[in-house]
Amino acid sequence: MASKKEKFIIIDGNALLHRAFHAVPPLTTTDGRLVNAVYGFVTILLRVMKELKPRYVATTFDLKTPTFRHAQYEEYKATRVKQPDELYEQLDPIKKIVRAFNIPIYEVAGYEADDLIGTVSKKLDANKEIDTYIVTGDLDTLQLVDDNTFVYTLKRSIADTIVYDERAVKEKYQGLRPDQLIDFKALRGDPSDNIPGIKGIGEKIAIDLLKQFNTLENLYKKYEQSGKISARIKSLLQEYKQDALLSKRLATIVTKVPIKFNLADNEFKGVDRKKVIELFQDLEFKSLLGKIPDLEEVLKVHYQADGTKVKAKGHREKVDYILIKDQQSFAKFYKKLSSQKIFALDTETSDLDPWRAEMVGLSFAWEAGQAYYLDWKYLRADRLARDKLSKILAANKINKVGHNIKFDVEALLTSGIRVAGIYFDTMVAAYLLNPGERQLKLDNLVFSEFGHQMIPIEDLIGKKGKGQLSMKELAAEEIFYYACEDADYTWRLYEVMQRNIKQADLNDLFFEMEMPLIKILIEMEKNGIKLDEKFLATLDKAVAQEITALEKKIYRSADCEFNISSPKQLKEILFAKLDIPIEGLRKTKTGISTAASELEKMRGLHPIIDFISDYRELTKLQSTYIEALPKLINPQTGRVHTSFNQTITATGRLSSSDPNLQNIPIRTELGRKIRQAFVAEPGNVLLTADYSQIELRVTAHLSEDRNMIDTFKKKLDIHIATAAFIYDLPLEKVTADQRRKAKEVNFGVLYGMGAFGLAERTGISRTQAQEFIDKYFNQYPQMKKYRQQVLAQAAQAGWVETLFKRRRYLPELNSQIALIRQAAERAAINLPVQGTSADIMKLAMIAVQEKIISCQSDVKLLLQVHDELVLEVPQNKLVIVGQSLKNEMEQVTKLKVPLVVEIKAGRNWRQLKEI
Repeated sequence: MASKKEKFIIIDGNALLHRAFHAVPPLTTTDGRLVNAVYGFVTILLRVMKELKPRYVATTFDLKTPTFRHAQYEEYKATRVKQPDELYEQLDPIKKIVRAFNIPIYEVAGYEADDLIGTVSKKLDANKEIDTYIVTGDLDTLQLVDDNTFVYTLKRSIADTIVYDERAVKEKYQGLRPDQLIDFKALRGDPSDNIPGIKGIGEKIAIDLLKQFNTLENLYKKYEQSGKISARIKSLLQEYKQDALLSKRLATIVTKVPIKFNLADNEFKGVDRKKVIELFQDLEFKSLLGKIPDLEEVLKVHYQADGTKVKAKGHREKVDYILIKDQQSFAKFYKKLSSQKIFALDTETSDLDPWRAEMVGLSFAWEAGQAYYLDWKYLRADRLARDKLSKILAANKINKVGHNIKFDVEALLTSGIRVAGIYFDTMVAAYLLNPGERQLKLDNLVFSEFGHQMIPIEDLIGKKGKGQLSMKELAAEEIFYYACEDADYTWRLYEVMQRNIKQADLNDLFFEMEMPLIKILIEMEKNGIKLDEKFLATLDKAVAQEITALEKKIYRSADCEFNISSPKQLKEILFAKLDIPIEGLRKTKTGISTAASELEKMRGLHPIIDFISDYRELTKLQSTYIEALPKLINPQTGRVHTSFNQTITATGRLSSSDPNLQNIPIRTELGRKIRQAFVAEPGNVLLTADYSQIELRVTAHLSEDRNMIDTFKKKLDIHIATAAFIYDLPLEKVTADQRRKAKEVNFGVLYGMGAFGLAERTGISRTQAQEFIDKYFNQYPQMKKYRQQVLAQAAQAGWVETLFKRRRYLPELNSQIALIRQAAERAAINLPVQGTSADIMKLAMIAVQEKIISCQSDVKLLLQVHDELVLEVPQNKLVIVGQSLKNEMEQVTKLKVPLVVEIKAGRNWRQLKEI
């Protein structure tokens, strides 16, 4: 198949559009445009260009006008289901990208893209120095395959491709040649195009007939005399002859469309850089930019240093970036810096963990296009310069701007420098402006906002792996342009985002909640939490023994040993050897899924299922926490320092990482034992403050449901009250299991769970689940109205918000695609409740810091997990701090129902008692 000839690729634009739309998961821009098909199309185009390295490229598209086939057969393609508008809306940006790539587009009224492909490929057949590759999303063009023509198409996904030559076509169609595929369709028909074929003749018979008679015409000449054809088939051939002949005409790709074709016009001469960058900026395809031919090399570092300054080359704009590494250059820099009331700050370090990182350098900017990089080696040697800089950084009246400034402040703190005046974080600002956006890294935002491709760090230190360098291994001259660019564009983002925050009416949320919170998170992360290593070591041995015992049980149940962690081997055991029924189980590309959700469906079908579920839980907790936590202890502090993330969840909730302390499953015994490893220092205790049922209290406030409000005002347990109504029981008669099921109803119905989901979660029948839901809405009638009102208002406005004006934009609410619309509806219901709860917790953290911790240096705020705060306090201050903590958190805001905080304390995070 492969040859050394020049390559001409011709792209079936509409076919790729449809395949990409269905193959790529929903992908939207920040303003809600669906761009998954565009992304898939471009990804395929880039892959083809890289793999085939064509000299010539062309694209074809269908026009909306009817074709000659519709004139011949009015019902041609009539059965095709109209796709959502979001698919067709992606055609225009795809064409713009094709034009920006300087690729010719062929379109002719009355003909389909396949006809244009056929015409071009046949024109190229005469040129024996060129191979033609048809890039498409379907197999209609296989009939064009010959010695010089190949079909490059998708199998299951855009990453799964195959190239068809004549041999591959024969293998797929049991020996049929490419040209016989026309007659194959004439006999079998083609439901996708509504080509009738001969009713009653399927794929197998069609192939058998063509193997015997070669062509449709020969078949009709000889079938009546043939003794190998049954009477039924002869009858069908006779009855539907006209349909067969029509079907052949419809299935035949025209190869003589009247088009102007000049080979030289299709030579690929590179992309229009400016247009491509503008389009990718608009579509938010920054990740694809470096893969574009003709831009890949240009986007690498283009600068040369004379020791102090940089001279930008190529397409890069002219900037003034200055390296500071001696007294003379520092004096000039310091004179300018000391007169600034606000500046952007960025650090370069040896590690992504700020508490272990060594400082490499700092960069500063307060004017677009100008930045300074201070080499840490120089500052370490010049104590006077360092002291001068430290005073400015510690000055509260001088405002500092950063992108994820929390990291920079912590890294400087590790290096002995305190930073005050934390004023503006561009990452947090970008998150508030669009909380659904995940691409909040500096280079992504810079590309999106300015269309500028920043220097990838890999250009300095190499790609991840053994060969990757540390920043501390590089000379200052190699780093400073990269570092200055970070500070420069952080400043530019600040100038834009401060206006955007104000225009979006987010000043209060940003400056009164999110920015003050950064200082608290820095303090919490610095504090860390102590671990009982001996307890973890003992627990590790016990869990290892349990895992070994479970392995033996699993092997006995399967009557053989196998790799339990291998999905492939597990499928063989469950479904082939043990013959467990697969009905109702989810299928994946590799067969029946054995994910946790699917194992849950198999409970009770075989003892091995329970053993495997327990095995997975134990091995996951062992690797994620029991074995991993001791390795995360900082040798300098002897504590674990988790990182709190402010910009991850769309609802505003904090998350944590390295380690993730929010995912320890407290409902399981082992999860609770892991919490026991988190302890207080001698003489201290851990004090926890947990908002009781805060989301349901917020729901009562937002929905104004009188029964729910009364329940909370009477200080009743909402889950017991709901269970009492559903089961028609007195409050004191409600069992623990009934309360559990009522809890699932309370939360499930709130967030849109139906009878099917509730039945799965609680183990009750679907009929009973529906009865529960009906009774729930009878008890809390305003809840249903509230959900309907939220969705209606959100669909009209395009956004929802919390009590504190945290907003999430959801243009997808009006999508024609059910999957996208339903996800947006769930988000619309979630945000007001979960977001308001998260905002209340943040206000509580600020109040606790200002009213309690700032007055008592020996009281430390350690963790925030879900609705809970964890503090470390001296034993002798436990009662007074606990009472103050409860008061501050319960009074932080006023709702229509009381906020209630449960206070507990103990030597470790598991064994806590109410105080």
